Amino acid sequence: MTETAPRTPQNTPATDPAPPRSGSRAWRKLRANKGAVVGFGIVLFFTFLAIAAPFLPIADPMQTSWTAIRQAPSAEHWLGTDDIGRDILSRMIWGARASLMAGVFSVGIALALGVPFGLLAGYFGGWTDMIISRVTEAFLAMPFLITAIALAAFLGPNLTNAMIAIGLSAMPIFIRLTRGQVMAVKQEDYVEGARSIGLGHWQIMTRYILPNAFQPILVQATLTIATAIIAEASLSFLGLGQQPPNPSWGSMLNTAKNFLTQAPWMAMWPGAAIFLVVIGFNLMGDGLRDALDPREA
Repeated sequence: MTETAPRTPQNTPATDPAPPRSGSRAWRKLRANKGAVVGFGIVLFFTFLAIAAPFLPIADPMQTSWTAIRQAPSAEHWLGTDDIGRDILSRMIWGARASLMAGVFSVGIALALGVPFGLLAGYFGGWTDMIISRVTEAFLAMPFLITAIALAAFLGPNLTNAMIAIGLSAMPIFIRLTRGQVMAVKQEDYVEGARSIGLGHWQIMTRYILPNAFQPILVQATLTIATAIIAEASLSFLGLGQQPPNPSWGSMLNTAKNFLTQAPWMAMWPGAAIFLVVIGFNLMGDGLRDALDPREA
């Protein structure tokens, strides 16, 4: 009877990536986190409103009425009207599209640019790392919002340029984070094994390093969406984001600042919406961080 030879380290494939953390375990932890569930519910609610805005039975957000100027909340206008008689509820719902789109697309731009640069800096090191790191540090030396305002003013006042400005301003955060994660992961044994069998740099980076470094980047992206929404509201408030008459929570606040005593509801509702969405994304980010942390039981 032939005995099977025991499996030795030489028989073991050296290029197997680190075993992924259990997705079901992370999902159970996320569901058990009440704050994360609340945050997810808030974000889901506003996302539904933004997507369903064209199909909801609400007033035209652009329609003015000189007989309904600055009316308080009533059965006809649930959240009241603004300075030229437009329905605030419909403008709030349509404004959610601009604010959420700005948050998601801005962070998408930051990820698309920041992750590759951070991957190159962390993997190759040397001159590549030095050049990318010095440029990143120069950007990080400037306050995030000041950089976004300067870029938006340079590019021109509209929502698309505001998203680009916010994305470029957030890019250094992801370069720094990705670089640190890659430098830690590239020292693992499975990466050394992939090098030993002659895999190219591109295969090693995309198949073995980036997947095992992406979880902290995902958490940071969720948290940065909240920051991007505040930045978009700030730019719109300053006239550098969504342009009138198109609705945006920031531009609504810009208009409402002139009527705080006569019509406080004009500022109350967009301010509350920004607060809730930012809290929702922060709660989601905190929940993801705890759920994906391997040190947590």
